[in-house]
Amino acid sequence: MKKFPFDTRQVLSGPYRYPRQMLEAQNYDGHQSIHDDAIAEKLGFSGAPIEGPTHFSQFEPLLVRVWGPGFYERGCISAHYKNMVVEGEAVKASVELPSLPAEDIGQIRIFAEKEDHTRVLEGTASMGPEHLESELDRRMSTLRKPEKLIILRDMKVGDKGAKEETVRMGFNQNLGALYPFTLAEKLEKITEQCPWHQQDLGKTSPWGRPIIPFEMISVLIEHTVEKAGWRMRSPRIGLFADLEIRMIDGPIFVDEPYLLEREIIALSESRRTESYWVRTLIRNAKTGNLVASSLLNHAVVKLSFPGYEEERSA
Repeated sequence: MKKFPFDTRQVLSGPYRYPRQMLEAQNYDGHQSIHDDAIAEKLGFSGAPIEGPTHFSQFEPLLVRVWGPGFYERGCISAHYKNMVVEGEAVKASVELPSLPAEDIGQIRIFAEKEDHTRVLEGTASMGPEHLESELDRRMSTLRKPEKLIILRDMKVGDKGAKEETVRMGFNQNLGALYPFTLAEKLEKITEQCPWHQQDLGKTSPWGRPIIPFEMISVLIEHTVEKAGWRMRSPRIGLFADLEIRMIDGPIFVDEPYLLEREIIALSESRRTESYWVRTLIRNAKTGNLVASSLLNHAVVKLSFPGYEEERSA
């Protein structure tokens, strides 16, 4: 017998927030990125999008409400981005709660939307150690095989990144051209303030030290991605189309060294983009223990490569 007599869809939502744009000065391959207004408009977008992982922060208070602090240790957010957000637009995060006792909830649906109800992202959140099929697991199983890659023609499934790649994120560490800001600067503008992320108050966390917000885990991984040596043709402009952050033995701590292992696990394409999907394992640099993993769909805009259609037709 069910413990609850109702099977009513319940939604837990946070307030509308105004996420800030922090990648307007991003630079790679010697040129600006899609987070620059002029570049975005040239490619047919209404303006420079806010970086997708930013929206993960709005889910943190909701998911900690559902699963407690353990979400930073074994939780997973898996999201497909549907529409871009530009600075000045309001976004609300929501989670759908099933009619189950809290201890029986293993996975929930999540979504974020603008004030006009335009969906920004949708996906799943789950609590480990055993995770149900995530949003990106499902999407990976239905990928359309690329017919003819142009920008990514020299990449293949199974390609791995650098063997020894050590990263860390301090509060005042310069994160380079891909992320021209520091963790301290991000925490000044982050949508959800939490003492566990702060330099002075981090010792009040359940782990006795500050932890990195979910949205900055992708930055920890991606700020050194050029070391991977992926073989891509240029010039090109890319964006994040799907992102999953899965904690296995977390949390991720500030100023702690980690080892990264990257691997391309899929190649795909859509009408407007070519994509390479990268699985990254995050290990504790001192013990070698697996701490977390990410799955990121790097979508490269076809029209950003000069002569794309002509070369494809030829």
